[in-house]
Amino acid sequence: MHDRALVLFSGGQDSTTCLAWALDRFAHVETVGFDYGQRHAVELTQRPTVLAGLRAAFPAWRERLGDDHAVSMRELGQLSDTALTQAAEIRLGAAGLPNTFVPGRNLLFFTYAAAIAYRRDLTVLVGGMCETDYSGYPDCRDDSLKALQVALSLGMDRRVRMELPLMWLDKAATWALAQDLGGAALVEIIRRDTHSCYLGERTAHAWGAGCGHCPACELRAAGWARWQRTSPG
Repeated sequence: MHDRALVLFSGGQDSTTCLAWALDRFAHVETVGFDYGQRHAVELTQRPTVLAGLRAAFPAWRERLGDDHAVSMRELGQLSDTALTQAAEIRLGAAGLPNTFVPGRNLLFFTYAAAIAYRRDLTVLVGGMCETDYSGYPDCRDDSLKALQVALSLGMDRRVRMELPLMWLDKAATWALAQDLGGAALVEIIRRDTHSCYLGERTAHAWGAGCGHCPACELRAAGWARWQRTSPG
């Protein structure tokens, strides 16, 4: 039975929603975060704040929430010439991808997570990747991650199950999912405590903290506005 999960948890909106989704479904849930030299390293400092908030607000989830793992992958930042790992202007590259794309990031995240899951007897990997309302990163695509799931299962010699609950949701639907999972309390934790801004800024807005103009902030703010217009009450 698949009752033990490992959530790729950055401290952002999407991964926090996925953590709530996993806590609602699995008997035991652990989390893993990655330090890859990201420009917005503040997300790493927000992770324990979000975890503490979930434990305080949701006693049933507190009983299911296990260890948090921290993995250093700073070599990835050294290899990557991107605006997410260096103080560079965010722009579109020659291939049409934003220069915030960190090549191989999600592939490495899941590979490291699979190794931890193997050691911890965790049978499900949960990630917040999405190709519905996103910046175009190829390693967020459903096909890419399905192929990786097959490769990891072969390489680990046991079935690796990857769950991607946000894959076909836009940001408005992600806010709505949080509301469905944990009501106003979860929405407020996500709005107040999570971090998505690529520049690492924590300026307060109605939809949360951020610079307000990087691609991550624009997606989050637009999703909040659409959800606010369509949500009951």
